[in-house]
Amino acid sequence: MNKKIGKTRSVCPVCLKQIQTDRVLKDGEIYLEKTCTDHGNFSTVIWRSGLDFLQWRGEQPLLRDTENLHCIEQCGICDEHLQGTCCVLYEVTRRCNLNCRFCFAGSEGVETITLEQIKKDISAISQRGQALLQLSGGEPTMREDLPQIVAHAKACGFKYVQLNSNGIRLAEDEAYLAALAKAGLSFVFMQFDGTNDEIYLQLRGESLFQQKLKAIENCGKHKIGVTLVPTLVPGVNTDDIGNIIRFAAANSPAVRGVHFQPVAYFGRYPFVPGNDDRYTLDQLLIAIPKQTGGLIQTADLAPSHCDHPLCGFHGSFIVMSDHTLKPLTATAHCGCCTATAEQNREYVGSRWQRDKCEPENEIVLHGGSTSFEAFISRARSHAFTVTAMAFQDCYTLDIERLRRCSLHVYSQGRLIPFCAHYLTALREDTTHERL
Repeated sequence: MNKKIGKTRSVCPVCLKQIQTDRVLKDGEIYLEKTCTDHGNFSTVIWRSGLDFLQWRGEQPLLRDTENLHCIEQCGICDEHLQGTCCVLYEVTRRCNLNCRFCFAGSEGVETITLEQIKKDISAISQRGQALLQLSGGEPTMREDLPQIVAHAKACGFKYVQLNSNGIRLAEDEAYLAALAKAGLSFVFMQFDGTNDEIYLQLRGESLFQQKLKAIENCGKHKIGVTLVPTLVPGVNTDDIGNIIRFAAANSPAVRGVHFQPVAYFGRYPFVPGNDDRYTLDQLLIAIPKQTGGLIQTADLAPSHCDHPLCGFHGSFIVMSDHTLKPLTATAHCGCCTATAEQNREYVGSRWQRDKCEPENEIVLHGGSTSFEAFISRARSHAFTVTAMAFQDCYTLDIERLRRCSLHVYSQGRLIPFCAHYLTALREDTTHERL
């Protein structure tokens, strides 16, 4: 028996027109169900009911019929947007040395953005108030002048400058990485889909695991913190979640955490996804304690209070000397679960960035230590986060969630919520393109 448990608005996957949408409980799972008068009915699973959906969602304000009516077609940060900017993503290139079908970004062979334009844009972003700046692409390390870009961002006053990278050049060109460190790079969000090459061959088309190891090693030498970013695809790497977390903890303090991203279907993928192609947030929350053997418990992970709770979760830990994780998530209002974008930015930035003054010799601290000074020092040097972001595509987009987004893309003078900027529509040939 089907039961409506709420309503929101979404978009038609074909024309991207806003349409009324129901959240429906059926067969123990929760679906977004919507109908476009021109293109028919769509039903997509968003929750497998491994956890209580309504409890996780919490007391969120309902989307009223008169609110956010112009989202998507006129998208930008407007008076109806409910959250400030935590992170600004800025594409410094459209070139890439991979061609991943699940990537949200485009890929081109010729550089089209000049250094002068990049500096102008970064200066303009800085005038909008402080944010964590993400340099993205394409693959940003395709640019020889990336150290100059980082240095300019720091000169503009950005406290935290993040690099989104597949890690290939960071592994192969340590001098280039050293230049980034000298310019003031804060930390790297590194594509890291698993702990064996079979996974990379399926998702990226190449054996990349050894390059990932070398990139982490090189970043460790230059005290640039690394957060591992797996794209979770059912049947490919969803059984490797525990291995990824254990690997990350074993490589602390070079690795500062893991940021899981269940696959969202925008970009270059060549098929219409079915519900078996979905990996939901609650599946991940159940898988983590199961696959880590209880190293992390579901109770250690709290829903976001900065973005919408259905967008992600966060857990804060200290990596102990035996590579176990001591949870620090005491309430639902810490880390990415802080209420404001400003608080969230400072929290995650301070934990993902390595302490440049941390001691050369590791401080040994086991679970039974009573030294407060040792504990504080360990918390600073071996901070570790487990986070997730469930991006939305044209099938799962929920305006109630979108209006709480704090990750904004800078494009043509505007700040645009991430999932709105990268949204792609289904074409008749079953590929997807941005309108």
